[in-house]
Amino acid sequence: MLRHDLPASLVVFLVAVPLSLGIAAASGAPLMAGLVAGVVGGVVAGAMGGSVVQVSGPAAGLALVVADLVTRYGWPATCMITLLAGGLQVMLGVLRVARTALAVSPAVVHGMLAGVGVVIALSQAHVVLGGSPRASALENIAGLPGQIAREHGEAVLAGLLTLAVLIVWPRLPQRVRSVPAPLAALFSAAAAAALLEWEVTRIDLPASLSQWSAPAWPQGDWHGIAGAVVLVALLAGVESLLCSVATDKLHDGERTDLDRELTAQGAANIVTGALGGLPVAGVIVRSTANVRAGARSRWSTVLHGGWILLFAVGLGWTVAFVPMEALAALLVFIGLQMVNVGHVRNLHGHREVPVYVVTLAGVVLLGLAEGVLAGLGLAALLALRRLTGVTVQARPEPGGRRWHVLIDGSLTFLGVPRLTAELRAVPAGTEVDLELNIDFMDNAAFEAVHAWRQEHERGGGTVHVDELHDEWYTMAASGARLFPAKTPLRIPDRWWLPWSHRRRRGRAADLPAPVRHPAEAAPDDLMAGAREFHRRTAPLIRPVLHGMARVQQPSHLFITCADSRVVPNLITASGPGDLFTVRNIGNLVPRRGMTPADDSVTAAIEYATGVLGVRTITVCGHSGCGAMAALLGGRATGELPGLDRWLRHGGPSLARFVADGVGETGRADGGGDGLGTGEGCGDDGHAGGGCEDGGPLDRLCRLNVIQQLDNLRTHPRIDRLVRAGELELVGLYFDIGTARVHMLDRTAVPAVASTAAPTAAPTAAPTAAP
Repeated sequence: MLRHDLPASLVVFLVAVPLSLGIAAASGAPLMAGLVAGVVGGVVAGAMGGSVVQVSGPAAGLALVVADLVTRYGWPATCMITLLAGGLQVMLGVLRVARTALAVSPAVVHGMLAGVGVVIALSQAHVVLGGSPRASALENIAGLPGQIAREHGEAVLAGLLTLAVLIVWPRLPQRVRSVPAPLAALFSAAAAAALLEWEVTRIDLPASLSQWSAPAWPQGDWHGIAGAVVLVALLAGVESLLCSVATDKLHDGERTDLDRELTAQGAANIVTGALGGLPVAGVIVRSTANVRAGARSRWSTVLHGGWILLFAVGLGWTVAFVPMEALAALLVFIGLQMVNVGHVRNLHGHREVPVYVVTLAGVVLLGLAEGVLAGLGLAALLALRRLTGVTVQARPEPGGRRWHVLIDGSLTFLGVPRLTAELRAVPAGTEVDLELNIDFMDNAAFEAVHAWRQEHERGGGTVHVDELHDEWYTMAASGARLFPAKTPLRIPDRWWLPWSHRRRRGRAADLPAPVRHPAEAAPDDLMAGAREFHRRTAPLIRPVLHGMARVQQPSHLFITCADSRVVPNLITASGPGDLFTVRNIGNLVPRRGMTPADDSVTAAIEYATGVLGVRTITVCGHSGCGAMAALLGGRATGELPGLDRWLRHGGPSLARFVADGVGETGRADGGGDGLGTGEGCGDDGHAGGGCEDGGPLDRLCRLNVIQQLDNLRTHPRIDRLVRAGELELVGLYFDIGTARVHMLDRTAVPAVASTAAPTAAPTAAPTAAP
């Protein structure tokens, strides 16, 4: 691991030193406090943390809070607040509430960081220009034009040079960019100032050591002190946890234990507060640099803290060469980078940009706590609006005598004005299909809907209520006690379920519908289904059907069995206009010249290939086919003469079954026929998967599909198109019991030379469904 972590730790160290010094300067703390926080964040948080690659240290997002605390309570008291905040973080981590912090809207967090970045950039811009920061962001904005217009000395050049290097550095070759941009910028400014003898403000790091003192209890109102402790703990904790989540997306290693990470951040803040350092948090810039440099374990983070310690002890004197104006320019650049346009684009897709803007503006104009609270309040209001949002659509059906009203979402008192406005548009005396797709209905909403229904029916109209999700209206109308919570979605009993499954003997919507024998089907099932189609499906599919009303352009000729359990559009996920379908008992294709002659299938084949120009012909068989069972049974009957004659077209399939030896052995090993558990039966339309062997009957059902593909080649037109590469023949097998569609490999099954069925092929009426 060290061969990866050692070089990565050096890269992070070079990035962390200038950032730690800059953040300390922006916070109004001793410069050494930034290095102390860097060491503690690396060693303590790195060794104990729940993330293996996250780097902790002084964070720019906390600079405003620390600056305010230093102004209000002094530096020793600020260290004590940091220590107490660390204790609170440890307690929260032990209580395992870290994941709760992820409930904070990212729009608020990003807006807060952007606002902090703007404030830092505004204040440090005055330092770059040779002045001093004002007390507030508004004063900094107001004083900036005058600061720009005043006469500037040589010190300004150091800041401008730093900004220029930071801007140009990402555009340089990769070999040059191996040196971190902050280090290169500060080195350039220091070298230029030394060589050209500019008059600049120097950093005195040894003097910072003399400012160290033990943490002291802050003097003042304990409410304010407690609030400061909570604010530091929460801001540092949330930023660390969000950074952990973001860092996990950058690597494929071990995922972060958020509770352990929060506990480690608390321990680090206790130590840094005791040693006189800045508050510690996970920071994305250093963490990203760590991952991109190839770090594999927490050793990279720990080592980078050790390098900062060695630098502070042995090379701290080199900091004196860095102009303060260059450090301020670095902070300006960092502050502007905190306004991330990429975050705004992501938030735009979720309609959370207002939260981001309000938080940013609040931090800049009012203050950090006020801006965060404003953002959280707006985020809560928007979430409440979305959770209680409702869609109401009222439109007439063709002819205008019937109306369809759809109410979708959570129906609460907030949606009553919109609801009543839409319902008022429904003419009196009309027949209305009221479709309720709601997961909650409060009393105000029920009263509005129920009152409208009663008034409409008194006026001679009728209202048919259909509740798709749950029976909120029905239960409320019956006086039943309603549950206060929103109900979870359930799978709707809709078109793809048989009629028998959709009949219910009670009102318990959460119980499965009873399965009844088809003989018990109500005589109006078809009309009820047609009405359901008119209400729900027709409005959605009408534009599609309108476009293809004059011409059809199917891509497939689909030949399948008449079995009622085989629904071609369902098992192929196709729609209107995709399949030109032929259905018969046994999905048979009579061979050319076979007796008795059948022109029905031949006519469909000729029309599909000669007029419609289909490019694929698919023959689809299924498990447990009654036609194949009749062939396999070999029992003749005279009760169904038409069926007996038709099943003679299955003779070649039976002959193939016998010739392949399957009829005698019922081979379960696949035997190279491509139809068992061997190579020819793939899942989900792909050859090469396995099919469960269902015995001789299912093997005959599969062989029958292969035989029908061969029968298609006996028709000259089909054979010519296939040879020319203009037509493809495909065999499918639908296993009803497992609801699986398999593709069959026709090349794995030897053909049978016969061209006609035996004149006395054993036939019998099927004993099951076709």
